[in-house]
Amino acid sequence: MTEIAETRTVELPTTDGPMALYEARPDDTPRGAVVVLQEAFGVNDHVEDVCRRFAAEGFLAVAPALFHRTGAPRLGYDDFAAARPHMEALTNRGLEEDLEETLEHLRRVRFKDHDIATVGFCMGGTVSLIAGARYALGASVTFYGGGIAEGRFGEPPLRELAPELKTPWLGFFGDEDTGIPVEQVEDLRQAAARAEVATEVVRYPEAGHGFHCDARASYHAASAQDAWARTVAFLGDRLRG
Repeated sequence: MTEIAETRTVELPTTDGPMALYEARPDDTPRGAVVVLQEAFGVNDHVEDVCRRFAAEGFLAVAPALFHRTGAPRLGYDDFAAARPHMEALTNRGLEEDLEETLEHLRRVRFKDHDIATVGFCMGGTVSLIAGARYALGASVTFYGGGIAEGRFGEPPLRELAPELKTPWLGFFGDEDTGIPVEQVEDLRQAAARAEVATEVVRYPEAGHGFHCDARASYHAASAQDAWARTVAFLGDRLRG
């Protein structure tokens, strides 16, 4: 493991005002950069902790506050009703700008696109696949991202976007996730297999939605640990540093 040299929050400009970006930097030269895409509960303590975990693995990790247009709240996991209006306010135009500003920030510190990965959880898992279809990055990882059949944020359904992936993609889903049926996950697997880049879907039979988050009641340790190890290996193989 690598020592963490620094954490900080910077602000990036957007047409709708500044966007906060949490950043965790390793002590050594980074192996690559990871854009950590938030759950529906904002860039909260857990998302910041995930950034620090990636920094400890040797990556520069950043988490853009995608809810900056509605106040950038840090919400508790027991209040999804409070998260809903912030999710509903997201648009594909806004997400495109936020992703571009985040990538530009990393490019300014000399990361090329093939040095950069996106890793998203829940809502951010959806955004991570969207990013992988829009950009040719080093890697893209989705943890239980919804919108497979119906689409979100004004974007097409993920099963329609998946064949357009320009970035190698890895997806994790739990069979006990009541919001993302196994049938949809298998549809996504087949759709992603038509992409011109390498793709993989991993299912965990005993896991539900949010299984990776150790701050949630749905945390499933064995599945989370396996998915994290696979993610770090995937990034290590794909990012050039």
